[in-house]
Amino acid sequence: MRLALAEAERAPLTGDVPVGAVVLAPDGSVLARACNEREATGDPTAHAEVLAIRRAAVAVGAWRLTGCTLVVTLEPCTMCAGAIVLARLDRVVYAAPDPKAGAAGSLWDLVRDRRLNHRPEVVPGVLPAPAAALLTRFFRPNDF
Repeated sequence: MRLALAEAERAPLTGDVPVGAVVLAPDGSVLARACNEREATGDPTAHAEVLAIRRAAVAVGAWRLTGCTLVVTLEPCTMCAGAIVLARLDRVVYAAPDPKAGAAGSLWDLVRDRRLNHRPEVVPGVLPAPAAALLTRFFRPNDF
């Protein structure tokens, strides 16, 4: 999670929301990392999770990321949750919940929907305070 937090710290440099993601191989080594790049690239799909998943697929040479873990600083949205399921990631670990758009248990639970053919394990609440602090500092800078 600390690697994902370091990625999240880079995002505000380009005006992006501070979210960072890392994809770990089955052996725990880092396959890919990313931060939000929507503002930097003008791409509405450039969420940290999607970018990290894309980069991990390139690193392994396949779209199936079986055995891999996505670590992200904010609970994934519906788009990212869909990408997680489609990439066949085994596990999602996230820091802060997202009660407004979270799709891994807060608002929706897309990643564990029994109607889908793949349901990764979800591990919420890993180092939530530093992730929440980054988001608060970004959205309410006068509070700091």
